[in-house]
Amino acid sequence: MIQAPDLPFWAAALTGFLLLFGATVTLIGAVGLLRLKNFYDRVHAPTLGATVGGFAILLGSIVCFSVLGGRPVTQEVLIGLFVTMTTPVTLMLLVRAAVHRDLAERRLTLPEAEKQED
Repeated sequence: MIQAPDLPFWAAALTGFLLLFGATVTLIGAVGLLRLKNFYDRVHAPTLGATVGGFAILLGSIVCFSVLGGRPVTQEVLIGLFVTMTTPVTLMLLVRAAVHRDLAERRLTLPEAEKQED
């Protein structure tokens, strides 16, 4: 059963805006993945799109189901926490693996300051 007609206008407008904003930011991140030139540039666009877009979509979900349920819905906060934590960690692991690979194949040189730290 669809409960959307029970949603007040202000909550429906806010939910719709957050969902459209989140979907747009995620789409921009995906387009950035296709448009940017090298791996290191390409990694940032979908990571930011997934984090910000997912956060906006989760906020829309929290608003919608909190208003429909008449109480604050908190399980989406855990989803947002996991998405916010795992996306940047995945970015760092991918970039470190790519830097290691590029250094091993001598396709990348590090600045002198970074060489001295290792």
